[in-house]
Amino acid sequence: MTKEFSRSPDDLPPSQTTQIDSFLRRQLEVAIGKNFYDACPNKIEVLLSSCEWYFTTDSSAMTLVINCPDLKTSWSVLNEVFAIATTLKSFVSIGKIRISPPPSKGDPFEMRIDELDIYRD
Repeated sequence: MTKEFSRSPDDLPPSQTTQIDSFLRRQLEVAIGKNFYDACPNKIEVLLSSCEWYFTTDSSAMTLVINCPDLKTSWSVLNEVFAIATTLKSFVSIGKIRISPPPSKGDPFEMRIDELDIYRD
């Protein structure tokens, strides 16, 4: 005979997120962003400095979003995706990178950091 244990409502996740949940998630994203940037090689820091970049989180993964101002920068970032993913992997075990060219200049490129082996030289 199996005994079933009931959980207290206090042990269950909230049914809706609150403002404090959103605030704490945003603080986490900012802190990871700062630590990630500080851990990047200088070449990657320079590339990121020329782009709009930030972290977002959802229930499945943390995503590094990089919006590139022009096609040249976009190609430079794409050429460094392995180094970026390697650095990101030291902060999160499940994560994605989304690299977007300027609007109307192509589709975003997205990869999961667990796909690193595919992108090795």
